[in-house]
Amino acid sequence: MADTSSQATPVTDQVVTENTTANATEVELSKIFLQTVACQAISGLFCWLAVLVTGHQIYKHLRFYTVPNEQRWIVRILFIVPIYSFDSWLSLLFFNQNQYYIYFDTIRNCYEAFVIYNFLSLCYEGYLGGESIIMSEIIGKPVKMSWIWCTCCLQGKTYSISSLRFCKQGTLQFCIIRPLMAVITVILQAKGLYKDGNFSPDSGYLYITIIYNISISIALYALGYFYLATKDLLKPYDPVLKFIVVKSVIFLSFWQGVLLSILESTGAITAVTMGGEQAPLDTGTVSAGYQNFLICIEMFFAAIALRYAFPYQIYREKHTDRGGANTQTISSRLKDTVNPSDMVDDAIHNFSPTYQNYTHLK
Repeated sequence: MADTSSQATPVTDQVVTENTTANATEVELSKIFLQTVACQAISGLFCWLAVLVTGHQIYKHLRFYTVPNEQRWIVRILFIVPIYSFDSWLSLLFFNQNQYYIYFDTIRNCYEAFVIYNFLSLCYEGYLGGESIIMSEIIGKPVKMSWIWCTCCLQGKTYSISSLRFCKQGTLQFCIIRPLMAVITVILQAKGLYKDGNFSPDSGYLYITIIYNISISIALYALGYFYLATKDLLKPYDPVLKFIVVKSVIFLSFWQGVLLSILESTGAITAVTMGGEQAPLDTGTVSAGYQNFLICIEMFFAAIALRYAFPYQIYREKHTDRGGANTQTISSRLKDTVNPSDMVDDAIHNFSPTYQNYTHLK
């Protein structure tokens, strides 16, 4: 009598082998795309185009540096494009090195917090002339109701000193928490306690994501609240495009990363196997690779949008009207823009327990 179990075994093994091969092929597709020269070339092309477009714009602002109180903040904002795009491209170049992207992302995360502060400062100091002038214009006026900015709960309230202080504190807390969480992420990753997309209570990713979400939501609300309070005052400066572009670069990239992590947790993004003795790339590295690739492409379009949001032509006209009298060199003007001491000073002022008046005496 024939042994049927021994005959069925090869068939079963064949089915398992076919399924394993299919799964390996699916995983291999991710590996092929993110590790090929084509991926690096496409991302590099968009990266360097973005750097060239924004680099030219930064140079023009520094050349026609006629309104330092505005252009100082603008140049700082513009630097987000080369920092974001080049950082992301480097992460892709080192994609095969598991978890290396976290060290590159730390730089990007710290700078995006700096951009939020500079954008609010541009509106405060550059366009509207400072806190005391803003207060003289809006204090005592009723808070505008808007379901978009979630101010319906403030019905019957009026703008006060506390209103503008909240806007400053709401953005400054993000400037503090974002870099702090980035450093903690590096430490946890080094100790094996952090992995992107791991929502387990034993992983630091869950808690850092929660803190990020709370912090970034407060910062977004503070910016929206400030815009609502000063919309009429900012109208001559075409604020809508500026708000949309800056918010999109900062906040949409964050939510894009969260979405990729969710896709990873559902199994839509899988780990990549490596040849030889190399350890497999975990899912956190793969999802971060997709994030970096998308950012490289998105920064090119952000560079175009920022070119229209912060044009240098108006400052060139003022430079011509003044006969080009400014004798500062471009390098000295650049040095003026990269000094972050004003943010530190502002943070100490706004979070000081001895805070009395909203007018910042310098």
